Amino acid sequence: MATQEEMLQSMIDNLPEKTGKSLVDWLKVTKSCGLEKHGLIVKMLKTDHGVTHGFANLIASKTLETGEDIDLVAAQYSGAKAGLVPIYDTLIAYVITLGQDIEVAPKKTSVSLRRKKQFALITPATKTRIDLGISLKDEPAIGRLLSGNAMCSHKVRLETVGEIDGDVKAWIKLAYERAG
Repeated sequence: MATQEEMLQSMIDNLPEKTGKSLVDWLKVTKSCGLEKHGLIVKMLKTDHGVTHGFANLIASKTLETGEDIDLVAAQYSGAKAGLVPIYDTLIAYVITLGQDIEVAPKKTSVSLRRKKQFALITPATKTRIDLGISLKDEPAIGRLLSGNAMCSHKVRLETVGEIDGDVKAWIKLAYERAG
């Protein structure tokens, strides 16, 4: 299973092939645009340059780095939420088996899983639970598959690795397929 650092480096290595520019070249673009907010930089990259969301998020994060190395995922799973790391790692390990086109995009409080659009969102909701948001529009909320919100139509609450069973994997896979 790839570590967060390895996945990040893989995205950086793939920038030239996927976007036509290296990270150094993108940083020249973003640092000269005058924008100072992450969301505005992401929007500019997507709108003006056709960069996909995951790569735009990466470039914007690197643009705003202060020299202090911040690992958003490590920050999410620090302290009282450290016990959730095995659940997160198991989810990521499964998701990356679904295809080469998956973008793992850490945010401040969650990790977005994208293809052409977001299909899942991993959020450490409490010190004992991860909420897995899944985009399954038009699917009924039944049993463990609860109603979600505007970001993801459904969610599943996960407190143990064992709860990432065949049902959860099937829901993730269906959302991934629909996002293509």
